[in-house]
Formats: sequence, structure tokens, C-alpha cells
Amino acid sequence: MNELIYFMLWAGIIFLMMRFGCGAHVMGHGRGKAKHGKGASERQTTTESLRWIPPAEDVDPVCGKTVSTEKAKPSVHEGHVYYFCSRDCRERFEAAPEQHLAPAAKVLPTQPENEDA
Repeated sequence: MNELIYFMLWAGIIFLMMRFGCGAHVMGHGRGKAKHGKGASERQTTTESLRWIPPAEDVDPVCGKTVSTEKAKPSVHEGHVYYFCSRDCRERFEAAPEQHLAPAAKVLPTQPENEDA
């Protein structure tokens, strides 16, 4: 019984700290201003302004059609978003993306010639 009272006492203290103390902003009870300095509000406004906007049109890497990105079927591969005209094109791309992407310029390392031979 003593353990239950001890637990309830600490739970009440933690609740009050989160509700009214320094943790109030975590529970959404902040007063709109950053309590811990100006840096927190500056970080929030800069991250809110960062937003990725897709292009209006893109080329389907499987069939080569120009598609409207608003109606296209997207897929992400290695951090890049690709848009497809149909679900079939997207599934073919996801099965083997290297076949449908333009081959990257491969730079072969130069091998030094053996001067002793």
C-alpha cells in the first residue's frame, strides 16, 4: 500500500510539472512564446518555411510519357521521387529501378602502368 501512495505522489508531481512547469510546451499548454529564449521560435519559423514543391510535370522513367505529377503515381528510390503514368509502370520500376534509370557516367579508376615490365 505504501508503494502505491509513493507512486501516486510522484505521478502527481510529474503531472503538475508537465502541466504548469517547464514541460507545459510539450503538452501543448505553451503561451505562444518560447520560454527558453528566442532561438526556439526562430528554428520553428525556418523549418515551417521549408517545403518541397513537386514540379508540375515529369517524365515517366519506364515508358517516357510526360505525366502531370498531380495525377501521377509516385515512388521514391534512393531519395528521389519518380512519377509514373500508371500502376503497372510504377511496379515495373520498383521491381528493377536500375534498368529504367539513365546510366550514370561511370568513371573507371586509371590504373598506373607497370614501369618494370
